Amino acid sequence: MSLTIGYIVGSLSAESVNRRLVGALRSLADNNITFVEIPIGDLPLYNRDLDEDYPVEALALKEAIDGSDGVLIVTPEYNRSVPGSLKNALDWASRPYGENAFAGIPVGVIGASVGSTGTSMAQQHVRNTLTFLDAPTLQQPEAFIHYTPQRFADDGTILDSSTREFLTDWMEAFIAWVRLFVSRDTTTEENSSAAAS
Repeated sequence: MSLTIGYIVGSLSAESVNRRLVGALRSLADNNITFVEIPIGDLPLYNRDLDEDYPVEALALKEAIDGSDGVLIVTPEYNRSVPGSLKNALDWASRPYGENAFAGIPVGVIGASVGSTGTSMAQQHVRNTLTFLDAPTLQQPEAFIHYTPQRFADDGTILDSSTREFLTDWMEAFIAWVRLFVSRDTTTEENSSAAAS
């Protein structure tokens, strides 16, 4: 079964280690997985006054999430929490009230840091928000990646075999999580069609 995975990089930096981590994760996935970036850098700051006239950038964000079978969020940690750009994107995606794009979309959260905590607190804050947004989020295995020169080359290539094995297992778990929800949706649609006929 082919899948489309939208991915959001929480950092806006072109040199982000989390952007490099996305490249590493993509290299570990099956060929029948299509990855599409969901950009967040051009979003204005969320303002409820704009709910009646949603910005085109925010509409594009919501459409990209809706067009994905699952969403991969790869985030750094800023000041022990979520980057403002990522929280802003989550807020835009959830509005206007009653039109939450993340509802029912399976999500995986992962992050890398040059620090040893590997974005653990940022990921927890993202998970808290996603829980409220009714997005079924992969809980295990957790992945807090300590990004070091011994584990990754400058271009994000995985150098360490144990890191490669761990990330391969994480990607397999995430893809299985997405397939679980896609297959449920397919079964529901088939049952509805059979009942209608």
